[in-house]
Amino acid sequence: MTIHSTRQIGLVIRNAVVFNVRNWQGDMMNSDSLLGAVERLFALLEERSVDYALVGGIALLHYVEGRNTEDLDLIVALSDLEKLPEIKLVSQDPYFARGQFETLQIDLLLTANPLFAAVREKHATVQDFLDREVPLATVEGLLLLKLYALPSLYRQGGFARVGIYEADIATLIQAYQPDLDSLLDELSGYLGDSDLREIRNIVSEIRGRIERFQSRNGPD
Repeated sequence: MTIHSTRQIGLVIRNAVVFNVRNWQGDMMNSDSLLGAVERLFALLEERSVDYALVGGIALLHYVEGRNTEDLDLIVALSDLEKLPEIKLVSQDPYFARGQFETLQIDLLLTANPLFAAVREKHATVQDFLDREVPLATVEGLLLLKLYALPSLYRQGGFARVGIYEADIATLIQAYQPDLDSLLDELSGYLGDSDLREIRNIVSEIRGRIERFQSRNGPD
């Protein structure tokens, strides 16, 4: 599915919740309310002039197919969240927060992190989602966020999430062939030397996998 409307965003999240077996023990009667919650959230973001960018799995679906996600990811300033008292924060640290809007879970990347702020300001573009215009991270913005997160995921031992992130990165690189050297140069302003070396090694491995794939199957 390619995302073309906020209703489709709701459908993606609803289906991910419904088809996740871990949720089958709970009350699934409210799954359809996710559709309305997504539409009401985006209406509030627009109505209250919140400066945000849509990122994460939903944003990725605008560019490639096959991603699944149960929540919504936004880059936003903490001060802008004060315009949205309807979002109840359930956890927060300096750079991340998790909120609940009706039945919808929202992961918030806070602009106190300089990279998150840079992605919102320099690597987001307004897309027409039929019913309204939504600021969406570009391919380059998504890659910056995912590459930035990898060293921390490795340190946490989050093997499953590492696999998902590396697959997302590889898919975006193969499909769009972005200027990776420029992106790595940009990341150097936000990461230490050891993390940057690790990311460069990961990117090199991904490039090698893509080259092997293309040599066997021909260029896309």
